[in-house]
Amino acid sequence: MENVVKAGIFGVCIGDALGVPVEFKKREDLKKSPVAGYLEYMSWNQPKGTWSDDSSLTLCLAEELTKGYDLEKIGESFVKWKKYGWTAHGRLFDIGGTTRHSIARLIKGESAKFSGNIFEEDNGNGSLMRILPLAFYLKEEENLEKLYQIVKEVSSITHGHFRSVFACFIYVIFAIELIKAKEKREAYNHIQKTALEYADLQGFNPKEIELFQRILKNDISKYHEDEIRSSGYVLHTLEASLWCFLNSESYTEAVLKAVNLGEDTDTTAAITGGIAGIYYGFNNIPEEWIAELVRKEDIENLCIKLETQLMK
Repeated sequence: MENVVKAGIFGVCIGDALGVPVEFKKREDLKKSPVAGYLEYMSWNQPKGTWSDDSSLTLCLAEELTKGYDLEKIGESFVKWKKYGWTAHGRLFDIGGTTRHSIARLIKGESAKFSGNIFEEDNGNGSLMRILPLAFYLKEEENLEKLYQIVKEVSSITHGHFRSVFACFIYVIFAIELIKAKEKREAYNHIQKTALEYADLQGFNPKEIELFQRILKNDISKYHEDEIRSSGYVLHTLEASLWCFLNSESYTEAVLKAVNLGEDTDTTAAITGGIAGIYYGFNNIPEEWIAELVRKEDIENLCIKLETQLMK
């Protein structure tokens, strides 16, 4: 698939930028006045096409992967971002609590292996929102144990609880199937089977796996919109993103569906946008959204660099 890295990364950043102005808005309000394109100012007082920490940390991870896989360097890149790295306008305007605490530990010298929060209440969507570049890096990895361990390490820089790690694992293996040009239903059936079999093989806590039942044992796409939550909780975000993607026929439809669910609009749309970008391709993303994305040339250069590195 041509430009697949670009399609995925731009997919994340554009979804994020569409959601930033209406973050925290209620679904009922967005139903009355749905988002149909970039807006400006509003929730975060940012200009049109501005992306948030979701894209920043995705871009940090992508940049480090252009040099190979080094967990400590990825951790360092998150520290640099908080100071002066991948931001839309050179300043930080949004960061989740769990991510902030973890980066504070890294600044104090903690290893990236142990910097993440590990408690049940630390299951926000802050690692899921940035994990997509690993799908490009791991697309040829046939050893599921190795794939899981790398996803676990990268999630655990900030979010070390099993639930966040397993959500990232499901998303990455789904994205890999889409990178391999599988149909969306085939890819979805694959993750259901693979994730459940792997959980059983590893003896993961059945109570934790049960929480993923709507995705793995049922069919998340068949739920009514009223049954889909769009808060910052990692399980809600994974369910909402898969639901939007599976119930759409284009990149545009998928990300706007995600934004208009309300609440954590930028993250739901970023995560939906990553897989929708890969599946529908870069040329399916509206040109005006690409044109008005902040730092689009820098993002494009990074995508080319990552794609070139991974083709070696």
